[in-house]
Amino acid sequence: QVQLVESGGGLVQPGGSLKLSCTTSPFTFSPYAMSWHRQAPGKERELVAAVTSATGRTNYADSVKGRFIISRDIAKNTVYLEMNSMKPEDTAVYYCKALNNYGVNYWGKGTLVTVSS
Repeated sequence: QVQLVESGGGLVQPGGSLKLSCTTSPFTFSPYAMSWHRQAPGKERELVAAVTSATGRTNYADSVKGRFIISRDIAKNTVYLEMNSMKPEDTAVYYCKALNNYGVNYWGKGTLVTVSS
């Protein structure tokens, strides 16, 4: 059974940085793509960043371009989201998602990120 476990959420001040991690299991699971999504209170879940496993191609939401970086470590079955110059509007529950080669999505349970002074 495929599982995704996020970590790294917490409280950060505006302008600060935070790095999220998402590790997939079992080790044999090889997703086509990995992505981070977020859902703020009262809002719909939105795509933040995505990376294709084979090529490393990335794409970002306009709201985070130039501030967030998605990366992957294939050997560790882990994808990261480095968040810099954070703003209060980045406050949300961040979810990791894996897409397999058959179009099936797997979701993590989410990790809360709060940007506040």
